[in-house]
Amino acid sequence: MIYNTKTKYILWFRETGIKDIELVGGKNASLGEMHRNLRKYGIRIPDGFSITSEAYRYFLRQNNLDAEIKKILKGLDTGNMRNLAERGYKVRQAILSAEFPFDLRNSIVESYSKLSREYNPHRSFKISWDKKDHTNHFAGGVDVAVRSSATAEDLADASFAGQQESYLNITGEYQILESIKKCFASLFTDRAISYRVDKGFDHLKIALSVGVQKMVRSDEASSGVMFTIDTESGFSDAIILNGSWGLGENIVKGKVNPDEFIVHKPTLRKGFKSIVGKKLGSKETKLVYSVGGGASTQNVAVSQEDQKKFCLTDEEALELAKWGLIIEEHYKKPMDIEWAKDGRDGKLYIVQARPETVQSQKEKNVLEEYILKSKSKILCTGAAVGGKIGQGKANVIKDVAKIADFKKGEVLVTEMTDPDWEPIMKIASAIVTNSGGRTSHAAIVSRELGIPCIVGAGNATSAVKDTKPVTVCCAEGEEGHVYDGLLKFEIKTTNLKNIKKSKTKIMMNVGNPDQSFDLSFIPNDGVGLAREEFIITEYIKIHPMALIHFEKVKEKEEKKKINELTQGYKNKEDFFVEKLAEGIGRICAAFWPKDVIVRMSDFKTNEYATLIGGKSFEPAEENPMIGWRGASRYYDEDYKEGFRLECLAFKKVRDVMGLTNMKAMIPFCRTVEEGKKVLAEMEKYGLKRGEGGLQVNVMCEIPSNVILAAEFSKIFDGFSIGSNDLTQLTLGVDRDSAKVAHVYDERNEAVKELIRQVIEKAHKARRKVGICGQAPSDFVDFAQFLVKEKIDSISLNPDTVIKTMIAIEKMER
Repeated sequence: MIYNTKTKYILWFRETGIKDIELVGGKNASLGEMHRNLRKYGIRIPDGFSITSEAYRYFLRQNNLDAEIKKILKGLDTGNMRNLAERGYKVRQAILSAEFPFDLRNSIVESYSKLSREYNPHRSFKISWDKKDHTNHFAGGVDVAVRSSATAEDLADASFAGQQESYLNITGEYQILESIKKCFASLFTDRAISYRVDKGFDHLKIALSVGVQKMVRSDEASSGVMFTIDTESGFSDAIILNGSWGLGENIVKGKVNPDEFIVHKPTLRKGFKSIVGKKLGSKETKLVYSVGGGASTQNVAVSQEDQKKFCLTDEEALELAKWGLIIEEHYKKPMDIEWAKDGRDGKLYIVQARPETVQSQKEKNVLEEYILKSKSKILCTGAAVGGKIGQGKANVIKDVAKIADFKKGEVLVTEMTDPDWEPIMKIASAIVTNSGGRTSHAAIVSRELGIPCIVGAGNATSAVKDTKPVTVCCAEGEEGHVYDGLLKFEIKTTNLKNIKKSKTKIMMNVGNPDQSFDLSFIPNDGVGLAREEFIITEYIKIHPMALIHFEKVKEKEEKKKINELTQGYKNKEDFFVEKLAEGIGRICAAFWPKDVIVRMSDFKTNEYATLIGGKSFEPAEENPMIGWRGASRYYDEDYKEGFRLECLAFKKVRDVMGLTNMKAMIPFCRTVEEGKKVLAEMEKYGLKRGEGGLQVNVMCEIPSNVILAAEFSKIFDGFSIGSNDLTQLTLGVDRDSAKVAHVYDERNEAVKELIRQVIEKAHKARRKVGICGQAPSDFVDFAQFLVKEKIDSISLNPDTVIKTMIAIEKMER
């Protein structure tokens, strides 16, 4: 295999490991490490070989390219786009016009022949020897991916991922050799040269290895990426999986909006099917093998049918997530992994793995919050990346050839980015792209650069006007907004090392699952109130009874909306159960294993009526605030079927996802008899209080809950004071009425007396009492009153947790 030298120019994956980065680069060293050590766990990795960094250096030496490159790069100015482009082009042309030394060329051809025989043992592949030019020749061969692998790639503080090129569906001797040469040349693309200058790397000390790996036929199935850490928040207990139809380059380059799966690692390890989030991407195009013509791949349109279904089954997503766990445990660090599904054998494969280099490097003891102080017209919306706010003059660029016109501090607005855009990305205040997902090139690079980015905005290049000032906000959850004008915002920084925990449990009120991973970093003792309402209005949008009795929905337009939202579900009820379970599950996963108390639905009739299809099932009430709400709905013939769906979602969270830290809470329970009826309904659907550790609490928000606290204690596990409703019903004040708003005060002595009583009665019955109303979030003195009365826990709005915790700890001390 090796001719006339002791130096190894070719190494098979099985011959290398992670310690061989200097020889085969980060990408290939990792492939070798996994091929040698992880296949025994059932992880499938396509075989291949590496052209080593020694081979690259030998290629340069034999063609006298070292001196030539040094000469071309003398006087390089990476701040001058034209200077950079001219010099980069000259270096690449010098490499592409050079010839392979005979012995290196023959080694590559022979190795490719051997790989072809491995995957096609029944075919006869023959190597012919040309005496005239002393070279091997090989006809045909297996289809391979030819990928660059730099020797400084994926260091802990420098991600070279995407800096060099990859070539897919390469077959035959000529294409292999040309692709390897192109990989060598790609070490000197404009963006790679610029990146090395920024990081302080010597151009000639960085060498390149090239991997030649059997292609997975994902052009006939799907492919994507997987991170074993949440790429937005740095939450380490989640696996984020993106996928799309066809070959994987479209996802990496941000050409498609992919499907997304979120899997909870601790419960996955225990064998549960813990998918706590699923989002369908649009996936309009896919990259496939090209038939005829010069290119090896081409983009084609995805059928409407395939756009509307996930590119992986839940079982496949879970199999990949389990592999992600094994890979992470082997490397002992969060990983960025590429996967592919072969459309011919139907199997999944891992084709790359590298360390995650952004979130895993962040300081974990400093909490940084970006807070938007005002709002204006929203110009466009997409997926938020980075959690920050940036602003400046918009520069709408539709062609990479125009990047020389971009100025520092501007907001880059474009269709999508690839590594050619990196020289200007690093001077942008924010980035907005029409296409791409959270694992696209724009998202990955903006995270590394620490700037806000919105991807998949769809119409950004037309909605945002060139040269107009804009504010790009990624600090409002998973959805990012581009606002018109320069809006005021503040950055709040808290050193968590300085926060001392109070004896009183400080919990959090959480409604939006999208924000739960971020919120988990705020010091807390769990979630005292997780509301269903946000999940139903934002994720589901449909009245549960409209899904159960679709035939009773009167308006045609509403029927059309329901059909659109529930596409892909054989049973419309399953849509409600799955989406509610995912929303609750994500909150429970974020705070695992701490308690998460989930309040069952507490819409009023007028609020339920605003859901799609809701008008067909809701009565008109004079005073919905004290009407048909909370517990009274759950056993009523007109809603009990809807409550069944809520119970099935709760059961899925606990039994399928394994998130047993979830506790249920019943709102607006007027009488003990009503409480018993609700518990009986829950039991019908497998939610029996006490079974499997299930606890069911009750809201204390009606004076009857206080007066009969001892009796309520016999059927419920604990109380959570809802100070808003308790104040309303104690003082007889409609809290929505502006006319009597001056009377409404949670600190009124009558309200405080009821709180004193329920704490005392509950403790006497050995039941815990918390509070989840607005009052302790708004008034520190009210929180201090609660501590004095020995309340067990206080659940606060996230933005008030730290200041209240400090005040309470000081008081306790």
